[in-house]
Formats: sequence, C-alpha cells, structure tokens
Amino acid sequence: MIEISAAQLGQRLDNFLFRKFGDVPRTRIYRIIRKGEVRVNKKRCKPEYKLQVGDQVRIPPLRVEAGPRQEPQPSKKLLAQLEQAVLYENAHVVILDKPAGLAVHAGSGIAYGVIDAMRVLYPDSEIELVHRLDRDTSGCLLFARHRQALLAMQTCLRDRSLKKNYCAVVRGTWPQEVTEVRLPLKKYHLPNGERRVRVDADGQAALSRVKVLQAGKQYSLIGVELVTGRTHQIRVHCQAEGHEIAGDDKYGDAEFNREMRKRGVRRLMLHAASLELPQSDYTPEIVINAPLPEQFELLMRGA
Repeated sequence: MIEISAAQLGQRLDNFLFRKFGDVPRTRIYRIIRKGEVRVNKKRCKPEYKLQVGDQVRIPPLRVEAGPRQEPQPSKKLLAQLEQAVLYENAHVVILDKPAGLAVHAGSGIAYGVIDAMRVLYPDSEIELVHRLDRDTSGCLLFARHRQALLAMQTCLRDRSLKKNYCAVVRGTWPQEVTEVRLPLKKYHLPNGERRVRVDADGQAALSRVKVLQAGKQYSLIGVELVTGRTHQIRVHCQAEGHEIAGDDKYGDAEFNREMRKRGVRRLMLHAASLELPQSDYTPEIVINAPLPEQFELLMRGA
C-alpha cells in the first residue's frame, strides 16, 4: 500500500507505476491495471486516472524477469523528427508540433508514445504531458519539464487562462451565425470496450467557440477555441451540428470520407493550431502557432 503525497498530485496512475517500477515491463504494468490487481482506494482505476493526495494505492507483488529487459525505443529518425518539431521551450515547458498518427502514450498495441520519446530527448528533466491530443490530431502539445510547472499549467487549463485553438476541415458549409456549440458530452463504451462520446443531457458541460476561416460548398475550414477540454469534444460537436470532420473514422460521415480520400485525405483533418500561454512563474504571455499542415493547405485551394 502506498499513500499518495502532494509530490504525486495529478500524476497519471500508469506514469506513477512506470517511475516506481522502472524494471517492470510496461506491458506488465498495463496488465495488472486492466485486471484490477492495482487498486486505488479499494477500487479499480484506469491508467489515465489522476492521483489525489491521500489516495491509497494497492500494488500486487511484481516479479522482475532475470536478465536485461529490452523496452521498445523510439527510432533515431523519430527522435530527430520530434526534435525539429519543437515550437517553443524554456527551462519549464516545451511545446511540440505533434505529427498526426503518433499516440501521446504507449498502450495496448502501441510500443511507445510521444511522451516516451520526449523523455529520451530530455533525459535530465521530469517531463510530463500537460494535456493530450488524439492520436490522429496534429499540432501544439504542451509538456512541463518539472512537477511545479505541470501543476501550474494544469491550473491555467482549469481556470481557462491557457487557451487552445484548433483548425478543422468539416463537411459542407458551416453557417456563419453558428459561433458557439454548447452541448453536454458523455462517455460510453462500445461492446468491444472502445471508448466513445455522445451528446447527452446528463453529460459534462462542453463549449466550443467556432469561426469560419474559409467556406466551401463541399467542405469548409473552421477555427475552434476549445473552451472546455472534453474527450473528442470538437469531433462530437461538429458531428452534432451536421458538419463532421473530414477523415474522422469514429464520428465522421462515411460518404464524405470516401470523397475526401479521392482528394488524398488520409488523416483526421483536425489540427491544434495554437496555444495562448498566460504570464506565469513559468511562462511569458505568448502565443505559439503550429503551421497548418500542407494537406490542409492543398485541400483548401480546391474548396
């Protein structure tokens, strides 16, 4: 049994276990969480659970196999790509232009994520994700280089002084008068265990502010300020308005996606375009922009 202190406040359960049991394979860590062998306050928890001060974490005996353990490592090519994708850094934070198709965390079927690569690139820091992006979303991703900066940036997200702005290519012509989508969202699971989100009156409040950047008949480019940061928020809000995001294989329109594939779209057309950081002990007041991916530029020329 381990009692969580202020030093671990807000840390993900899986990251806490990775750091405490560095010699145990990550697949084993995920397995004992999934099977309920790890308990927090006598309850099952998911890997992404954020630890709270006073939590009682029960951990089963863990056997370490003899001999050196070879964990999958990010390739030199990927490390070089991510190093070139750093948009901003100081002694406290790093902002990366995350490529589409790269998961932020390791997990079932995923040997390593962006966070694992960043720990290789920044070995002398305690680098952690401040927020996350879906695997298929590109753009600005914020990391903290130490615990104090992590807690401070998470506070900025909660009080909405740190703003996240996105670009998306959506089906049809987004109405100029629709500048806000305020629909509550609720998580649910498919029979195969896959997590999804739907609009539900019993869900969490969610607000997206929208402006049309370029309107077309078949598809449009919109900008979205993510006021609340719910899972899949922009994707589900766009679906609810009848203007699904191009390339969305979870909430998208199948016929629209087929048409987009004919135009060369092979990804979710959602991009974290900028982060607006507030003045703090760890950051200046600054706006960091991630360039619009070339595929967006090419597609919009034909809108």
